Amino acid sequence: MSWKKVPKKVELADITVRDGFQHEEKWIPTNAKIWVVEELILAGYTRIEATNYGNPKSMPQFVDSDEVLKGIRESKRLAQKMSHVELTAVTIREKSAERAIEAKLKGYGPERILMMVSTSPSHMKKNSGLDHKDYWAEAERVIKKAHAAGVKVNGTVSTIWGCPIEGPTKLEDAVTFTRRWFEIGADDVEHADHDGSAPPNKVHDYFAMVLEEMPDPKKHVAHFHVTRGWGLANVVAALQAGITRYESTLGGIGGQPANFFEGSPIGGTGKYYYQDPNNVGLISTEDLVVMLDEMGIEHGLDVDRILATGRMVERIVGRKLRSESVKSGRVPKHSTGF
Repeated sequence: MSWKKVPKKVELADITVRDGFQHEEKWIPTNAKIWVVEELILAGYTRIEATNYGNPKSMPQFVDSDEVLKGIRESKRLAQKMSHVELTAVTIREKSAERAIEAKLKGYGPERILMMVSTSPSHMKKNSGLDHKDYWAEAERVIKKAHAAGVKVNGTVSTIWGCPIEGPTKLEDAVTFTRRWFEIGADDVEHADHDGSAPPNKVHDYFAMVLEEMPDPKKHVAHFHVTRGWGLANVVAALQAGITRYESTLGGIGGQPANFFEGSPIGGTGKYYYQDPNNVGLISTEDLVVMLDEMGIEHGLDVDRILATGRMVERIVGRKLRSESVKSGRVPKHSTGF
């Protein structure tokens, strides 16, 4: 496969505090969430997914969404940085979008919100409670409200490469959904392999189709899970197709929202659809930046600070995580003496 299309520069977003912590079964303190965001921004990140404005009864990890956003805005450590930072909040439904927009109008809310459609009708209903027709109508209303308040909207497409409920899906359907998002006014589109079912060849084929029809790479974000260990291979495949925007989590944590929290069953998004609910997660931020660094692809981040933050996140969640670079460090640039 040719390397001619591989970009010289990429733009990375970190989504640890939202997608990473949503799968945790214990409460992550608000101050810890704010600290992680601070460290990521001080390491050079300008795009952070910070919280979820969904119903806290189902996702109590995010009962502090307002406090997290306020804490980031008020951080003295970030006083010289925030003018260049875009915070995102997940708002799958209209009510949660309205909460985020209200927070923005009060001066602390997100610059960008995220809504999501699944190409699979079953997953669409499970994830949002709506069918496609009703959800598209709701998304159009939200985009108008958000834009009127100066808030960007990301439209995510999920179950692109397969559905844990229905099985195989068609890549062409996801291209159609991507086009639909732009037609109704979305500012960018996230392309999500939410359960780690995407093989690298199909990742390349899909993004080649997307960029042929909608060629601005700044409008597309790649989101890969590593349930089957293919995450970084999929990044390489997407790079070869010409994609320049990626997101990841420290330690590769994250996945479907927890359905068990602080010793009690909760709603989450229902029963886990993984064989092993602990063997989930996203691309490791640490491994991604180290790999890109070795490939000579510009990312603008302080790699050593990111590795140090990853080690601290292991202490925050109370266990070893799945970053190989945190275990092994960066690739040596001089003789080790062995």
